[in-house]
Amino acid sequence: QVQLVESGGGLVQAGGSLRLSCAASGRTFGTYTMGWFRQAPGKEREFVASINWSGGRTSYADSVKGRFTISRDNAKNTVALQMNSLKPEDTAVYYCAVDTSSSYGTIRYIGSYDYWGQGTQVTVSS
Repeated sequence: QVQLVESGGGLVQAGGSLRLSCAASGRTFGTYTMGWFRQAPGKEREFVASINWSGGRTSYADSVKGRFTISRDNAKNTVALQMNSLKPEDTAVYYCAVDTSSSYGTIRYIGSYDYWGQGTQVTVSS
């Protein structure tokens, strides 16, 4: 079975940092676009960052640009999200996802993603 498992979430003070990781199993995703999304209470799931198959292209939501960095290690079948200068507004459940229809692009459209993890909670206190 295909599975994506996020880890690294937790409670941090505003201005702090967290590194989220996503480990995939059951299928190799090194040739596909991967992304991170987040969902806060009462809000729709929103795009955070994406990375193409090689890691040569990345895309970020304006709200996180300059603070978050997405990366991947295809040898380990993982994708990570380094989050710096965290703000209370970043509080949400963070999900990693894979778009098997994309490889070279950095897809921001949530409907393009085929596989999703269970999510990991990130809480940023003021």
